[in-house]
Amino acid sequence: MAKEIHVVMLPWSAFGHMMPFFQLSIALAKSGVRVSFVSTPRNIERLPKIPSDLASLITLVGLPLPKLPNGDLPDGAEASIDIPFEKIPELKMAYDLLQEPFQTFVADQSPDWIIIEFMSHWIFDFAHELDIPVLYFSAFSAATTSFVGPPEYLSGEAREKVRPTMESLMTPPPWINFPSTVAQKKHEAIPMLNFFFGSNGTQYSDAERLAKVMKNSQAILLRTCNEFEGPYLHLLKQLHGKSVIPTGFLPPEMPERTQINGQAWKDIFKWLDDQKPKSVVFVGFGSECKLNKEQVHEIAHGLELSNLPFIWALRKPEWAKDETEVLPAGFGSRTRGRGVVSLGWAPQMQILGHESIGGSLFHAGWGSMVEILGFGHSLVLLPMVADQGLNARLLVEKGLGLEIGREEDGSFRREDIAKDLRKAMVLEEGEALRARAREAGAIIRDMDLQYQHYIGQLVHFLKSHNAK
Repeated sequence: MAKEIHVVMLPWSAFGHMMPFFQLSIALAKSGVRVSFVSTPRNIERLPKIPSDLASLITLVGLPLPKLPNGDLPDGAEASIDIPFEKIPELKMAYDLLQEPFQTFVADQSPDWIIIEFMSHWIFDFAHELDIPVLYFSAFSAATTSFVGPPEYLSGEAREKVRPTMESLMTPPPWINFPSTVAQKKHEAIPMLNFFFGSNGTQYSDAERLAKVMKNSQAILLRTCNEFEGPYLHLLKQLHGKSVIPTGFLPPEMPERTQINGQAWKDIFKWLDDQKPKSVVFVGFGSECKLNKEQVHEIAHGLELSNLPFIWALRKPEWAKDETEVLPAGFGSRTRGRGVVSLGWAPQMQILGHESIGGSLFHAGWGSMVEILGFGHSLVLLPMVADQGLNARLLVEKGLGLEIGREEDGSFRREDIAKDLRKAMVLEEGEALRARAREAGAIIRDMDLQYQHYIGQLVHFLKSHNAK
C-alpha cells in the first residue's frame, strides 16, 4: 500500500491568499493527500466548511496570533480585512511571531511537505534542519510572478540597476523575452516601489521575503494553467531553474441555489430571475479593496449612465456614517427596477452562476477572475491595489477584458465606465471579446483538465520527489 502524503499549509493572513490555499487543500484531499491547514483561530472560523467526505483528510489548525509588545493590533484583528491599510506592517510583525509555534507544530507532525507563501521566509530557518522540503504556492498569476522577476533582481545592487525608479516599473522588464504589455501604470508603480521594494515596517521588505522563498523552495506552484499562461510559465522555468508547477485554476464548486437564506436575497434572486439571459452586470470589488467616496460615486454614476441592469455587492465603507451616505443622492430612485445594490456580504458564486449575469465590473483580483471568467462572463476591469493592475494588462493582452482608462493620478471617469460596460455587454464591437470569454470559461470549468490533469501532476510530484 502506498504511503500517505502529509502536507502542511501556511498562507499569509489575507483572505485573497488563504482561499487559494484552502481550495488547494480541498483538491489535494480529493486525491488522497492529508492536509494540515494552519492559520489563526479567527481566520479558521471564517473559512468555508470542509466537505464531510474530506473531513478525515483535512485538519484545520488554529495557532493564536502572538500579541505585539506595543499592542498595536486591535483585539480580534487576525487578517488584513480586519484592519486599515496602514496597520498591515503590524499584522506582518505579528505573523512573523508565528515562527516559533509553527516550528513546534511542524516538528511534532513531521510532514512530508510544507507549502507556504512569500511572507513566511523564516520557514527555511528550521525546515532544512528538520529535513522537510518546502514549496512556494503563489496566489498571483504567472504573468505577475514573471514581472516581479527572479530572486537576484529583487534586492541589492542588481535590483537598483534594473529597477531604480518608478519609471522602470512602467515597462516590461528585460527578462520577459516575448511581446508583453504586463507592466505598472504610474499610480501603481509608486506604491510598488515604496511598499514592495521599500520598507514595510518589518526587518525584511516584501521583495526580500519573496526572493528568499523563491530561491530556497524546491518548486514553485501557481494557480494557473498552460492553456491560459503558457509563455509566462515557460519563462518562469527558465528564470528560476527549478520545477514550476501549475495547479490549475482550482475553480470553486457551484453552490446550490437552495442554500440562499434571508428574504432580502430571495427577493434579489427573484429580480434576477425576471431579467433577460446574459443582460445583467455583476459589480464587486472584493473584501480587501476599500473604495473612497469619490470612487464609489463615480462607479455609481457610470452604472447609471450605462443604462444596463446591474447588481452591485458593495461593502459598507468606513467613511459612511449610515447607508444613506454611501451612494449619490437620488441614485436609488433613478435606477430602481434596473439595478440592485446590496451592502455587506453577498453570495457571489450563486450570483455569478445565475443565467441573467453576462459580465462583471471588478478589480481584476486573480481569485475573482477565476470565479467570474469561469462562467464565461465578459470582464470590465478597474484594478485598485497590489497585483490587480498587472492582471488587468494580462487579461486585456489576451483579449478577455476591457480596462477602464485612468488619469496619471489613478482617477477614472463615469463616462469611460459606461462606455466599456456597453461595449462588453451589448455592442456588436464587443462580440469577439464575449466569444473569447466563453472559450476561456470552458477551460476554467473543464474539471478533468483542472483537477484530474493538473492536480494529478502535482500529486505525482509530491509522491515522486519526497525522500522520506
